[in-house]
Amino acid sequence: MRVLVIAGLLAALVATTGATTLQQLSLGEMARQSTAIVRGRVFQSRTMLRNGAVYTLYRIETLETLKSDPSRPAASEVAVPGGIAGGIRQPVVGAPTLRGGSEYILFLWTGRSGLTQITGLSQGLFSIQSGTARREAASERMLDAAGRPVRDTARVMPVTQLKAQITQAVRNGPEVAGIGKGRK
Repeated sequence: MRVLVIAGLLAALVATTGATTLQQLSLGEMARQSTAIVRGRVFQSRTMLRNGAVYTLYRIETLETLKSDPSRPAASEVAVPGGIAGGIRQPVVGAPTLRGGSEYILFLWTGRSGLTQITGLSQGLFSIQSGTARREAASERMLDAAGRPVRDTARVMPVTQLKAQITQAVRNGPEVAGIGKGRK
């Protein structure tokens, strides 16, 4: 029995350490797919083991809500796949690391399990410093909606511009011209 448990844990570890492939999402698509979009500050983190998968949970102080689902409570904790819990180290390529005390705009989705995660892994996380929102280019393999490989680019813009684009996408839907275009 013990051998089966160890074999299962090793299989789970091998399955999660492979390459991550992301679908490229525009800002409008992320806004549409997200159940919430918030500007928040990370103030604590911990890890947990859930159904054989390791998650790092970040406690978020919500400073501003840009989109919310009235049927769901506001998320105060965001789960990012990967970390170390229960003696298991589980790295996940493409999963961002948030820094305590840092401020972000987070595109979030909450699944049926109640676990709130970042939409599109690193794509749905913009760091904020000195009035500028920045999302680094994802280094993982990325495909467009047709399944063709594409190269991601960094997004850098004033926070006011990002918030205006989010508001426009939430109000009008994702097919608004110019949504998703940032300075390189």
